[in-house]
Amino acid sequence: MRIVTLTEETKKDILENLLKRSPNQYGTFEAAVGEIVAAVKEKGDQALFAYTEKFDHARLDKTTVQVTEEEIREAYTLVDEKLTEVIRKALVNIRDYHERQKQNSWFHTTEKGTLLGQKVTPMARVGVYVPGGKAVYPSSVLMNILPAKVAGVSEIIMATPCDAQGKVNPAVLVSAQEAGVDRIYKAGGAQAIAALAFGTESIPKVDKIVGPGNIYVALAKKAVYGNVSIDSIAGPSEITVLADETANPRYVAADLLSQAEHDEMASAILVTTSRSFGEAVSREIQEYLKVLSRREIIEKSLDHFGYILVAADRREAVDTVNSIAPEHLEIVMSNPFEVMTQIRNAGAIFLGEYSCEPLGDYFAGPNHVLPTNGTAKFFSPLSVDDFVKKSSVIYYSREALEEIHRDIEQFAACEQLTAHANAIAARFEGKES
Repeated sequence: MRIVTLTEETKKDILENLLKRSPNQYGTFEAAVGEIVAAVKEKGDQALFAYTEKFDHARLDKTTVQVTEEEIREAYTLVDEKLTEVIRKALVNIRDYHERQKQNSWFHTTEKGTLLGQKVTPMARVGVYVPGGKAVYPSSVLMNILPAKVAGVSEIIMATPCDAQGKVNPAVLVSAQEAGVDRIYKAGGAQAIAALAFGTESIPKVDKIVGPGNIYVALAKKAVYGNVSIDSIAGPSEITVLADETANPRYVAADLLSQAEHDEMASAILVTTSRSFGEAVSREIQEYLKVLSRREIIEKSLDHFGYILVAADRREAVDTVNSIAPEHLEIVMSNPFEVMTQIRNAGAIFLGEYSCEPLGDYFAGPNHVLPTNGTAKFFSPLSVDDFVKKSSVIYYSREALEEIHRDIEQFAACEQLTAHANAIAARFEGKES
């Protein structure tokens, strides 16, 4: 990994380089995605099955596109029982964490005859997209389904790619069954997003689509937004480690590589106040690369988007982290809890040398669907809130409205909205003005 001394110029260059990974920068793919989305919207199953055969080399029809109970039972026989038990343990942690996020409807009344409140209503049907391709992610199944389940969503539909034989990864199926999914469809890529957004003869339309995916999935979610809601437009995975000389360089190197192995567009960045520590981490990375199975992907990721940034002091280091606004942030310093209070922008924050990023990916409980590519400045992790709607509730008695009706009429007159003013005034015709 390249070691860079932080200056305003180098920080600007690095941030610009990282932003190249945003789905908003991939205009060359938008036309192809738009064509797929339009075809599925117009032709439904016909287009869905044609694209599935083209991209996934699987021939499906109305009778085979939905995963059957028999296929789910078979999946349980193919997954190691120990892994199934781990999935169940992780499920408990994830569910318990999200239970704490639940919000209830609330109402406030006054003696003057008013009632104001907020009604919280779960969505009726949501679509969960689970990616395939270079790796399979049963952990993403749990992270997307469980908050919807906790929120009280009536129907949860999952779409995930199948292989050329029409089979879905068994661990993905087991995770979905354990989490409580209602239906699973063998559909991937932009065509799956379009099917969920508009509905086809086989796949029902949903109210919201959540879940990460490749650039085609991200751009498809962007294209259908407005017809349905989406969680966010996710970019490639990323990690930033904020560390000082008290950290273990071997641990830090391992954690950086844990994200670099996702794909060639992933970003791994160390921000430190010690150049010698940065050099030690770089050496450890080279040692790990000799034995890691996804070495080629990791090397491409580090060559393009990997950095060891040396800051003059802790303040500059923290400011740099806030500018990057990373998806995952590890703070491995002598005082991580104090430093954490200075962090404004991060999807998930891991404190101390034993709170490594994979702990959050799989087991701890907080959601691992996180804002990427700087969007942690204004987006939050996937949560129960993503699966509910909030309606304002307003009630005024005649007596309560009479007390303030002239104020409202004056406000409406100021905006020259006479019909607004009239709707209030009509209720008090014949009264003194």
